[in-house]
Amino acid sequence: MRPSAIGIDQGTTGTRVVAFDEAWRPTAQAYRPVASRHPRPGWVEKDAEAVVQSVREALGEAAGPGPTDAVVGLDNEGETVLAWDSRSLAPLSPAIVWSCRRSQPIVERLRAQGVEERVRQLAGTPLDPYFSSTKIRWLLENDPATRDAAQLGHARFGTLDAYLCARLGDGARTDPSTAARTQLQRLDRPGVWDPELCQIFGVDPETLPPIGPSTGSLGTLCGRPLHSMLVDQTAALAGHGCSRAGDAKATYGTGIFVLAHAGREPPAGIHGLLPTVAWTRAEGVDYALDGGVFSAGSVIDWLRDRLGLIDSAAQTEELARSIPDSAGVRFLPALTGLGAPWWRPHARAQFAGLTAHATRAHLVRAALEALCLRVRDIIEAMAGAGVRPELLRVDGGMTANRWLMQRQADTLGIPVLISPTTEATALGAAAMAAVGAGRIGIDELAALATSGDTVEPSAESADWRDGEHEDWRRFVEAATSTAIA
Repeated sequence: MRPSAIGIDQGTTGTRVVAFDEAWRPTAQAYRPVASRHPRPGWVEKDAEAVVQSVREALGEAAGPGPTDAVVGLDNEGETVLAWDSRSLAPLSPAIVWSCRRSQPIVERLRAQGVEERVRQLAGTPLDPYFSSTKIRWLLENDPATRDAAQLGHARFGTLDAYLCARLGDGARTDPSTAARTQLQRLDRPGVWDPELCQIFGVDPETLPPIGPSTGSLGTLCGRPLHSMLVDQTAALAGHGCSRAGDAKATYGTGIFVLAHAGREPPAGIHGLLPTVAWTRAEGVDYALDGGVFSAGSVIDWLRDRLGLIDSAAQTEELARSIPDSAGVRFLPALTGLGAPWWRPHARAQFAGLTAHATRAHLVRAALEALCLRVRDIIEAMAGAGVRPELLRVDGGMTANRWLMQRQADTLGIPVLISPTTEATALGAAAMAAVGAGRIGIDELAALATSGDTVEPSAESADWRDGEHEDWRRFVEAATSTAIA
């Protein structure tokens, strides 16, 4: 069966492309991994050429040979950014990954200059190495090839969607949902680079790609018609059918990213969350509230590859079930700082409460419990901003751990709906391409989330969830108050 829509999910660890028929059933898919490098503590980067190759190969495999009328949607990992040469389109730098903390000194310098409140007013975001803005500044100050090309006027900067369009499409471009992750676009004026923000971060807007709409006729990619471009987390929001204010989803991947649809006006009273653009259409702008747990799947990888506590990710469920509790052990999942709503970039991962009784099962269970509590941090902050999800839609590889999903529902006190597909992000990119091509309406996205397993909070969890979260918050405050820069 020939595909109707194709979603390209360019993510942190690789690119997955999924082709869907008119009933949104997968007809083909392909995956190409892309390795990250960690040249120094806190630094994360990868080869931009490898990203381009992963998209080219995976799209070619999933779409199949020959012509097709399938529309294509592209999502990308957001804040990851690189520099390239405007003449050859060759990368000048590695792609600096969203979780990289190398620009922390620039953040501190800007904070000392007293500009943070103005950045919050304009972009809606705090100063943090997470965003593309200080990563670009770091490249200009520290990468010789980038600096030399900039002096000659040949350097260009952009997120990975822009670079993919430059290399595989009709020229570099991005969309307002991804531009919102750069910290160089005003929250209330999506679609243009803001001169004041660019001046604050020392970035020439002429070196940035054009910002176009999230949906519509957006040119081509690898010769196929491109009809949507989104940052990955808002693509997942669409893939979960979250088209109405209050709908919320969480994607469990390298990090856990919780998004809630916030309506048609920029969110206010955000309590440590990130107000962002969900997508733009001819009818206007949809906004979202975003909260990120920066270390999640990466914690499981660390337990396996660095500490040797587990042989596989699947083993975490068995170990968590093997004991009645964590025996007082706590874990702070801050391998790359602590994100929303805490925003403690100097926080470091740590175990606490260890005794001679503790086993690897207690450490693993404490790590999983910490992830559930971090998600509650974000959901509580959303409630404080007036967005109170009654259901959390979830996807991602970690949702296969049913102990984790039950603990998540118990910790939140609301049902958790597990997507029947782990590829909700690619589904959202494809569905928004269908919206952009006029094949479906935005309200029809809700039909994408009509199935899946629902995990209800257990009755006994009501007796402990609030007290557990209060204890957790005290632990985080104590653990981060002694963090060393």
